[in-house]
Amino acid sequence: MRRLLILRGVAISSWLITLLLVVFTLHIESGIWPLLTTLAAWAGLSLWTWWHIKRTETIVDSRFFVQLILDVAILTILLYLSGGSTNPFTLMFLLPLVVAASVLSMRYIWSIALLTISAYSFLLFNYIPFIPLEHHMGGDFNVHIIGMWWGFVISAALIATFAAKMGHTLRERDHILAEAKEKALRDEQLVALGSLAAGAAHELGTPLGTIAILANELKYEYADNVALSEQLQILCSQVQRCKGTLSTLSASAGQLQAAAGKSLPLDEYIGETIQQWQKIRPGISLLINLKGEQPPPLLLAEQTLTQALINIFNNAADASPNNIEIMASWCRDHLQLTVCDRGPGIDNDTSARIGRSIFTTKEGDQGMGLGLFLAYSVIHRLGGEIQLTNRDGGGVSTAITLPLQKLLV
Repeated sequence: MRRLLILRGVAISSWLITLLLVVFTLHIESGIWPLLTTLAAWAGLSLWTWWHIKRTETIVDSRFFVQLILDVAILTILLYLSGGSTNPFTLMFLLPLVVAASVLSMRYIWSIALLTISAYSFLLFNYIPFIPLEHHMGGDFNVHIIGMWWGFVISAALIATFAAKMGHTLRERDHILAEAKEKALRDEQLVALGSLAAGAAHELGTPLGTIAILANELKYEYADNVALSEQLQILCSQVQRCKGTLSTLSASAGQLQAAAGKSLPLDEYIGETIQQWQKIRPGISLLINLKGEQPPPLLLAEQTLTQALINIFNNAADASPNNIEIMASWCRDHLQLTVCDRGPGIDNDTSARIGRSIFTTKEGDQGMGLGLFLAYSVIHRLGGEIQLTNRDGGGVSTAITLPLQKLLV
């Protein structure tokens, strides 16, 4: 509708400029005022429509069709008052037809086509000759040729502009549809993974409980064996960690989960997440750089985000355990987190697939490809983005841009 109003404004301006040239160049005023009055009414309709669409979220086809009918009607009146079919501006009848063909259904398109044909046919036999201009120019046919050229230039420019804008809109719509389709496929995979995870949590609970009981019995039975007791203690702690993870998974399936129900300043949250990861991956050579507005924003320590960040840290550690850099900067509304490694880097094909499907570049059974896929899904659900780029000197830089509105307390 906005583009239609812009086209209408250009058409009104073209008519007005032509009439002003007639008045000030040829000094002809007779027959001008009815045309100016009609143009004023057309401009008033446009202003009212512009004001109205600002208050309306959706313009249905029928209302858009009515606007095109009004354009055809007003254009017919203007041509009737200025020579009918002999007026070169009859080419403007193509404008509403092109607009209708671009955005409306077939029945509306044919209705506009029949309406413009009927209007043009009516003007062949019914019109008011623009006698003052004809008398002044002596019926010179060159004037008519120039007028036809002027009408063609205006119509061609308007049609080309509108077609280009509509083409851009259609390409933009196709891009949005492709992204929506990709998101739907990713969501289907997440739902499938969620179902499998819930089943796995249920099935693994019993054997983990059995392992915990046996490990504790062995620990007490061989309490005098220091080395074995230490190993059994590690086994018990790992089993407890597995059981805690399964409990969190069962309790928070598909929902935002606060870590222990806490709200933390952003720098503390990042620090705790890194410490939690270092317990899983001890011995990693790590450089940390945190900076941002003070005091840092207070946010809810969301379990799925924590797990997503740990998955990204793990991927970096798998690539180069001795050279990991974690840099974070923030303001009130955004967090920028960068994780750098010195691994082998990634190729273009891998970069295009990461986060879009479940796959792994690790050899053998070292990974299933779930970690980065789930991390991408969590970050995108929170409105963020992840970009992987190769670093100078080797390695990958994983940049996470995350808006904080959904996480702020």
